[in-house]
Amino acid sequence: MISERIKNLSPYKTEVTPASVRLSSNEFPYDFPEEIKQKISEEVKKIPLNKYPDPTAEELKEVLSQFLGVSPQNMVLGNGSDELIYYLSIAIGEVYLPVYIPVPTFPMYEISAKVLGRPVISVPLEENFDINLEESLKRIDEEKPVLGYFAYPNNPTGNLFSRKKIEKIREKGVFCVIDEAYYNYSGESFIGEALERDDTVILRTLSKIGMASLRIGILVGKEEIVREIDKVRLPFNITYPSQVIAKVILKEGRDFLEEKIKEVIRERERMYSSMKEIDVVEVFPSRANFLLFRTPLPAREVYKRLLEKDVLVRDVSYMPGLSRCLRVSVGKPEENDKFLEALYESLKEV
Repeated sequence: MISERIKNLSPYKTEVTPASVRLSSNEFPYDFPEEIKQKISEEVKKIPLNKYPDPTAEELKEVLSQFLGVSPQNMVLGNGSDELIYYLSIAIGEVYLPVYIPVPTFPMYEISAKVLGRPVISVPLEENFDINLEESLKRIDEEKPVLGYFAYPNNPTGNLFSRKKIEKIREKGVFCVIDEAYYNYSGESFIGEALERDDTVILRTLSKIGMASLRIGILVGKEEIVREIDKVRLPFNITYPSQVIAKVILKEGRDFLEEKIKEVIRERERMYSSMKEIDVVEVFPSRANFLLFRTPLPAREVYKRLLEKDVLVRDVSYMPGLSRCLRVSVGKPEENDKFLEALYESLKEV
């Protein structure tokens, strides 16, 4: 029989509606050059498809070590950050102890906790989308969570939470997971603390810098902490093709990635400036590769009007505190132009 906690669980919502301009999933807008794809093709041909991959992905860890500036012994790899979030929800504290989450944020934090039956303490953000420290500390004192998740920058709001507020929460004995999925667009990190402390780890991913199809998430922490979390990792969780392709891209495509990441940041700022000029649009500053915005209309109506113009964004108005809000990923310049035109026309029609 299916558990009642699973029956009551709301699944993670993905956006698969077809459109020629897809700006709904915070994907990297640029595919890799043909010469890199050719090198990938050559290496993939060598894969013995009848064999399991390296269970510890040691060669990939060595390449990631140079990419991140940390030792391979400080990493656990996951099939995307989602898998690592599950591991943390299993490994940190007993399953009857609560998990703290400032909301709205990435839904997988809550889903992974509820799958295990863990109590969840959800504290709404302040109006400026920062952590409500007073309410958080009150709930922490009352309910004693042992694990907390912080998206940094936060998805879907795009801002960086106050470091001091996170530190205050950590002082209460909360093991802090700093999810830096969008680090490449913010440049802000807790990585130094993660390498030194017993109560902090960070998450990174290759998904937001062009390798979403490979599903490679990275947990970085103190060696002793990493060793314990690695005990719950599923065997062979990083596929052979993913290991091979990621190694090629990180060795051969670093210059391409750095150049295009800078271009995404420039486009983000251009989109932000253009959206601010639309009187009825409230657009929020972002340190990620997406923008959150609010209009006077119901978000679903704006979503549908944009979709009629072949532009797909994400309706996030179902999340707490985000009434009439949508999220748009930063695409290529021509995609962003089409979005801006479609948004302007959609709002002008009403």
